[in-house]
Amino acid sequence: MSGPGAPVTDQGEAFARIRLLRSPNVGPVTYAQLLRRFGSAEAAIEALPDLARRGSTAYRAAAPRRIEDEIAAVRKMQARYLFHDSPDYPPLLREVDGSPPILTVRGEAAIALRPCVAMVGARNASAAAVKLARDFAAALAEAGFVVVSGLARGIDGAAHRGALSGAAPATIGVIASGIDIAYPPEHGELQEQVAQQGLLVAEQPPGTEPLARHFPSRNRIIAGMALGTLVVEAAPRSGSLITARLAGEAGREVMAIPGSPLDPRSHGCNQLIRDGAVLVQSADDVIELLGHFAGTPQSYLRESGETFELSHEPDDTEPADIAMLLGSAPVAVDELIRQSGQTASAVQLALLELELAGQLVRHAGGRVSRS
Repeated sequence: MSGPGAPVTDQGEAFARIRLLRSPNVGPVTYAQLLRRFGSAEAAIEALPDLARRGSTAYRAAAPRRIEDEIAAVRKMQARYLFHDSPDYPPLLREVDGSPPILTVRGEAAIALRPCVAMVGARNASAAAVKLARDFAAALAEAGFVVVSGLARGIDGAAHRGALSGAAPATIGVIASGIDIAYPPEHGELQEQVAQQGLLVAEQPPGTEPLARHFPSRNRIIAGMALGTLVVEAAPRSGSLITARLAGEAGREVMAIPGSPLDPRSHGCNQLIRDGAVLVQSADDVIELLGHFAGTPQSYLRESGETFELSHEPDDTEPADIAMLLGSAPVAVDELIRQSGQTASAVQLALLELELAGQLVRHAGGRVSRS
């Protein structure tokens, strides 16, 4: 179930990991904290009702039958699970806060171990930008980079097709739906080609439709897998700019191709350059920039908030009393620790209980608020 080479050899624990992540109010951060606190997913699932009860809420983990059906659907698609501690889990993605604990993949997962560059842009891209994206992707693949994109219309599709056009296809498609759903429908053939010749990645379980709330999560995976993100053409406040800023927050390179100020589809790229992204005009610019990337980007696009380290203090810590400190406005976890005067472990436990009870929302940059 866990795939070749994955360290999860116990099928019961692998099953429990999937069940834990599919249980109500368990997101990536909560999942990681539960595994650290209880040592295994099986033990964490047993503890869930008691933890949620402290938040005055009856709790029921995901039904085993539901997980059995999901695993059957994954196998039917000839896909497999990739756990956060699998050796072929994308190493750069693992470094990102809140990275997906479990991915569903089709294709050769080892391709994600190679240097990756993300390419994103407008869905209603101009003909010139589509050709530019295709040419850039082909040149980057030829130079040994793996092109990561989201299989959307416009720039995404052009980037995948360009990366697949050469003698050594190298592309990864990250989708906002389940591994068994092609979106947009007209990209069904392209999505299958990516799965056959590259790697197809999904965070959502099979059968999940690509809802609007899933796309920001998909964008963080695209940005997290790559050394840098290149925006080819984008309007202001577009999903492509979200991906670029997520890359900046993760300490990766952010690049943009400038465009005419007369075309609204270029305003997003021009804005990124003004805000600190690196201006690039050829694939060679990208190759030179990322070929020598050592963890310190030349771009200075930063909007990250405070982050905190997961505590390794004893598990019997009582939860902190932080109810009065939480409101509808997001606040950094570090700030809650400072103002409460409690240990990080006690604050984390309190947040964990509130989240399981459906009373907490987690935001980017290590911030939380009341739901």
